[in-house]
Amino acid sequence: MAVKDRDRFSTATRIRLLGEQTAARVYRSQTKRQARRSRLTSRAALLALVVCTLVVAMAYPIRQYVSQRAEIADLQREKAATARRVEELRDLKARWQDDAYAEQQIRLRLHYVMPGETGYVVVDPDAARQSRTDLGAAHRPWYTNLWEGVDKADAARSEPNR
Repeated sequence: MAVKDRDRFSTATRIRLLGEQTAARVYRSQTKRQARRSRLTSRAALLALVVCTLVVAMAYPIRQYVSQRAEIADLQREKAATARRVEELRDLKARWQDDAYAEQQIRLRLHYVMPGETGYVVVDPDAARQSRTDLGAAHRPWYTNLWEGVDKADAARSEPNR
């Protein structure tokens, strides 16, 4: 028995026991870490699934909200522009109530003259020439006029690029 007791307290036995205990602790901590790691991974997967579900569920309402806010902003801009136009028309109406402004516009637009005045109309020679070229269009088939209009539009569009 003395040999066993002596062997139990020997340095080699103590080191061996200490190594076994340390190995057991390391093994237990690794298994706990692995268990924690696996639980954390499943939790993370579940959390990711919930977040993705929420994103998919909220995508359409958020898109609708953003588009409606943009539409509201457009309508408010349109309302402001319409209000400005109404004010301009009210000013124009007030001007037309003035007899002097109405007379000025009648003379300018309709070429009216007061009794005793002589009216002159100056004709633009370029406008007269252009109207004479359009007279021939009435005697041609409609599809010829259409094609000529397309050609003129193409020519007018290509000229500024030169």
